Amino acid sequence: MDPNVRRLLPRLLMVVAVAVSVVALSFAQGATAPGLRNVTVLIVRHAEKPEVGRELNARGEQRATAYADYFDPLKLGGQALIPQRLIATADSAESMRPWQTLIPLSQRLQLPIEQPYANNDVDKLVELLRKKNQAKTVLIAWHHGHINKLIAAFGGDGPALIGQPKWPVDVYDWLIVLRFDDKGQLILSRSQKIQEHLLPGDIEQSPGQSGFSAPAPPLCPPPCAGQDH
Repeated sequence: MDPNVRRLLPRLLMVVAVAVSVVALSFAQGATAPGLRNVTVLIVRHAEKPEVGRELNARGEQRATAYADYFDPLKLGGQALIPQRLIATADSAESMRPWQTLIPLSQRLQLPIEQPYANNDVDKLVELLRKKNQAKTVLIAWHHGHINKLIAAFGGDGPALIGQPKWPVDVYDWLIVLRFDDKGQLILSRSQKIQEHLLPGDIEQSPGQSGFSAPAPPLCPPPCAGQDH
């Protein structure tokens, strides 16, 4: 072997090794979340609840009904998004409200409501979506106390996104929009909180408004039957 080639061989091998590592790393990063590539995840809290019971109250039923129009389609930033997958918290002895919240929309879109995980299992839910999801728009209805944890599991900052340390107990009309890039990574600059403006009183009841506002017409003029006071 030529002496010059022999001297250069270690350097060439190092260059090849580095190139292979870069390609492998790029592939691995692209494959970390194949189920979230170019996906939009929408998150809502379940609709309004009574003082006692595991179901929705009258106003909550109104909001659930309104969601059938609101999300068919959701007009956002010049796009018309229609959920292709509906997910709710698994029912428990205390609540079946996330499932109830999606029933009218489920019937409208002819989609099943998946309930694979309990309220605490947000990490498992996100892992499922990262690996096994083909829907480009996913709508999730969850309990408010764990929505920040759900956002964090997706790679976001819940308190920064909603503008408060915790989701307020009396707020039901926020929509969280999470957008992901072609590698399945969350795009923080394109994620936002939206004020729904679905029912009379939504604006007044929701503190800390921020983000894009996507209003929808009220179901009925105030005072509205079944509205909480």
